[in-house]
Amino acid sequence: MDVGRRNNVTVVGNPQGPTVVLAHGFGCDQNMWRLTVPALAEDHRVVLFDYVGSGRSDLTAFSADHYSSLDGYAQDVTEICAALDLRDAVFVGHSVSAMIGVLAAGLAPERIGALVMVAPSPRYIDDDGYRGGFTADDIDELLASLESNYLGWSTAMAPVIMGNPDRPELGEELANSFCATHPDMARVFARTTFLSDSRDDLKTVSVPTLVLECTQDAIAPREVGAFVHRAIPGSTLVTLDATGHCPHLSAPEATNQAITAFLAGLR
Repeated sequence: MDVGRRNNVTVVGNPQGPTVVLAHGFGCDQNMWRLTVPALAEDHRVVLFDYVGSGRSDLTAFSADHYSSLDGYAQDVTEICAALDLRDAVFVGHSVSAMIGVLAAGLAPERIGALVMVAPSPRYIDDDGYRGGFTADDIDELLASLESNYLGWSTAMAPVIMGNPDRPELGEELANSFCATHPDMARVFARTTFLSDSRDDLKTVSVPTLVLECTQDAIAPREVGAFVHRAIPGSTLVTLDATGHCPHLSAPEATNQAITAFLAGLR
């Protein structure tokens, strides 16, 4: 299969510069990075893509079995990297994509040389000694609502996830993005995302890693950022002056500054 068509791969920026791969979160697509790309494109080769079921990906490539675990998404990432023959790329993953990046780096360590984790969460459900932000009943209720009325769930949840009530246009954009995602495929991705537990995978990370958290985030509270930082040896934790779960949209200047400073330190 043509990976470029399957995942609607786009390559922009400086072809001679280091490569940065931007990976969107659940219910989103590569357009969510439009405020980040200009900050990177002059000095970096920027690769964007859509997960199957999102954006302008090839919906015929979807398999519920393949995408029932984060490993399926990570395998797609490694295939994109191989198709472009990437070496030591910096993988920037938002939300669940941060964990997909961890898995992809383990599958193809020669392809991914550094990680930027934007509002990551290795587990959304609370556990003994761990706060993920949700109880098991919370997640069951969330998934039941999503599966019974995806469009209604999208309209209700997007403003909560975006977390900037004084800027309703941001919540509306996220809701529109959710609604543009194929409902059947979104249900699979949501279950895969919210029931995942990647805590042990964090211990395998051996590349330079930047963890970006927000001061207030309904999906990934600050305890989660601290946990990720502690679990990845040598990682850097930056708390952005931003609220919500999508700082690349709500606070792009602060987000871009943190990312570009990290990239500069890799040279």
